[in-house]
Amino acid sequence: MGRYSRLREIRRMDPARDYAEILRLISQYEFPWDYRQGVSVAFLRDYGVPRISVLLDRTQEFERSGQKRYDDTVLIGYEMAADGFDSERGRAAARHLNRIHGKYRIPNEDFLYVLATTVVGPKRWIDRFGWRPLCAQEVQALAEVGRKMAAMMGIEGAPESYAGFERLLDAYEERMFAYDPANRRVANATFRIMAGWYPRPLRPLVARFSLAVLDERLLVVLGFRPQPHWARLSAEGVLRLRARCVRWLPARPRWLPSRPQPRSYPFGWRLDDLGPHWARSRPLEPLPDERGASPRTVPNQSA
Repeated sequence: MGRYSRLREIRRMDPARDYAEILRLISQYEFPWDYRQGVSVAFLRDYGVPRISVLLDRTQEFERSGQKRYDDTVLIGYEMAADGFDSERGRAAARHLNRIHGKYRIPNEDFLYVLATTVVGPKRWIDRFGWRPLCAQEVQALAEVGRKMAAMMGIEGAPESYAGFERLLDAYEERMFAYDPANRRVANATFRIMAGWYPRPLRPLVARFSLAVLDERLLVVLGFRPQPHWARLSAEGVLRLRARCVRWLPARPRWLPSRPQPRSYPFGWRLDDLGPHWARSRPLEPLPDERGASPRTVPNQSA
């Protein structure tokens, strides 16, 4: 298979109908590593909002079992999309996610923002550091995935397009980004998880590298100093060199999709394993579209 043959395949697809398949091709074949990095940066952006980080800090999930919390977030998203969002597997994962979130009073606009980060984050990362930019069909598919997840989670007011998600994200951050000690605590816990994936002598370098690819505004609200110019240039240079090398590699074969390899579940997982212990083996409520209910309308108040 040629390097650009899958891109030609995607360009022949209809994102409004084939969004789940396009997402699978992006995340498992074309940009598996870059897609994960974009989602990881999306997690970090959530921590720049005190209303979100204070809730995460209060649960102590990252401090007590940070690797599991990270893995669970990745795996629930994977379970929703793996067989298609309308499959029984996908809908069961959405019910499980709604059960976890249902314990907390989270404003609808916060749900919308977190959703927007998962749409915008991967695109911005891939366009910046991927071996090629996303095509129009891929960008629209990301937005369609965001809209589908909003419908399954009962989130009100999802934008119609990728541009709408991007405007929502930027406007929300303009209003809500601010420093709070909880931001730094949750971000520190996440960086410890990421650094722990590498040998101990490399961890300071990994931490420096991770900070160097974040924008200055995000660093400030997370409580970190802006990184020196040489560190930013070095990190960007390494990532762009990687992109050039990947561009010359053969396309990933159909029989070898990139799938999550969670450190918390070396022998596999079940849906009920994912999330806090209190969420296990509890009844799953129908999705909003299954019960004919209106979207989620939680008062706009601090969680």
